[in-house]
Amino acid sequence: MAVEVILPVLGETMDEGTIIKWFVDVGQPVQKGEPLYQIETDKAILDVDAPASGVLRKIFYPAGSKIPVLTVVGLIADPNEDVSVYEQGGLEPSKTISETVAAERRPMAEGPRKGLIPPRVFASPRARKLAAEHGIDLTRLKGTGPGGRIVEQDVRAAIAAMEAEIKEPALAPAAVEAVPSPSESKPLAGVRRIIAERMSTSAHTTAPVTLTTEVDATNLVQLRTLLKEQLEPTLGFAISYTDILVAIVARALREYPYMNVRLVQDEIQQVAQVHIGVAVDTERGLLVPVIRHADQKGITEIARTLRDLVARARSGKSLPDDLSGGTFTITNLGMYDVDAFTPIINLPECAILGVGRLREVPAVYQGQVCVRQMMVLSLTFDHRLVDGAPAARFLQRIKQLVEQPYLLLA
Repeated sequence: MAVEVILPVLGETMDEGTIIKWFVDVGQPVQKGEPLYQIETDKAILDVDAPASGVLRKIFYPAGSKIPVLTVVGLIADPNEDVSVYEQGGLEPSKTISETVAAERRPMAEGPRKGLIPPRVFASPRARKLAAEHGIDLTRLKGTGPGGRIVEQDVRAAIAAMEAEIKEPALAPAAVEAVPSPSESKPLAGVRRIIAERMSTSAHTTAPVTLTTEVDATNLVQLRTLLKEQLEPTLGFAISYTDILVAIVARALREYPYMNVRLVQDEIQQVAQVHIGVAVDTERGLLVPVIRHADQKGITEIARTLRDLVARARSGKSLPDDLSGGTFTITNLGMYDVDAFTPIINLPECAILGVGRLREVPAVYQGQVCVRQMMVLSLTFDHRLVDGAPAARFLQRIKQLVEQPYLLLA
């Protein structure tokens, strides 16, 4: 019996994927569980295993194809089985698969009202989300995806048509200045598009306030030097300042749990787990791998975990859960000689900590002027969820732990 090869859902935000290459040609045998093809999502490059053993009889989408999740991309069957009834573009995944995934990922806002049964709409998760954000009725759209599925481009076309109806009259030709020709252009797609959407949403939906404080990090520098000398021979790498800062922030979040919250619809939910994301610069754009249960890990375990996460992120091999579920984010621009900045909150989190560079500067210490290692910390928080004074106390505690890192042992 023929088995459909389906582009799987590999993360909460995954809506589509691009087939990078097929490991097997049509007519060749495949074994269940072995890599069959490779896809690129908005976050990573991943191998997809064969769902069954047999012969790869059809490839509906060659390398380079960008398609929605749950699309049937190939067919595995016995060598002599008649598969002529299967034609490209005419396949949909089984109802069991599509209905299960849709139920798991359907936003709460799209649930049926009491006493009403909404019409069934076959649409991708991203199309549903975009339609909800712009008030688009999916039942009025005609899908252009496989099997009539409504995809994101269908919703964007509807949005463009709606905006065109309310657009103000254009200026007279004489009043319009010539637009310079671009030297280069590229589509806002992939990770860049995801970043743009999330940053724009954060900037327009939160009430961000940024607090900054200058910290004497001399003791932090000394601690890092000692840890490097003592642990590098066995670890094979040096403990970083970010590793220690993750431990410090995790401790502060455990002590001030009102900062470990998120806004879900009209509720402020306090999260029991402390999952800290660390912003990482990669060739594909900004990614935020998440260290789970950071408050239950020591500095060494944090360091090992973070290096594994960063290595996968920079190689495009992040696992679906590597980049989701964070409750607080740290972003460090100190290595680029940045002193202070206003980081943007990584929704749905409540706050983000920006870390500036370490500087040797003259400072008053114990009544005398001497050279100290100083740096600036910038805490951006959502004022809808936390007031200024509580947020300031949280930042003050982080400063105390940076200046006296031995308190982590208390």
